[in-house]
Amino acid sequence: MSNTTEASRQRVRSIVSLVAGTILGFIFLLSGSGKLFAFGEMPGQTMQFIGAILPDAWLTPGVALFLGGIFFPYIIPWTELCMGILLLLHIWPRLIAALSLPLISAFIVNNAWYISQGKMNFTSCECFGIWEEMFGTMTHLQSLSFDIVLLALALTVIFVHPAGFLSSPPWLAKLGQGTKGKDKPGDPHYAKKD
Repeated sequence: MSNTTEASRQRVRSIVSLVAGTILGFIFLLSGSGKLFAFGEMPGQTMQFIGAILPDAWLTPGVALFLGGIFFPYIIPWTELCMGILLLLHIWPRLIAALSLPLISAFIVNNAWYISQGKMNFTSCECFGIWEEMFGTMTHLQSLSFDIVLLALALTVIFVHPAGFLSSPPWLAKLGQGTKGKDKPGDPHYAKKD
């Protein structure tokens, strides 16, 4: 009876983790691809936030160029896109969810700071790049709420996923074993070369 109960718990944990990881992955995929298709655009409130939290001594022209010209418009979207794909394929879900925590936390802090400042220069968060032109924009308060949901999804994957941090789906392991042993005599797929 206890083996059945344990198997049932593992199945529920797998399903909950799969659903949370799939939703998180889909959101990262949309966010990253939308920002990449925007071709280097960067939310203005992000630069205001960086300017407010970094000491002036650290915010040199070179650092500002790297942050505004490379890191935020290209590295962050590619990171989101890769995390989204890996989560959707269910490859290392706990590890990817754990690696997403600093990114999600930065989004939360950025939106919370912007709301706390009472600034209205930017009416939307520009979280989804070009997809916002099709589906509409979110206010900073909506974006903050959305980021908190992302945090909850990531924590769900981390704490509920039944396998280890480097677990992968069975199809991935089979993919790597697909060609092993096919060139040996005695293997049913062995073709004798003349």
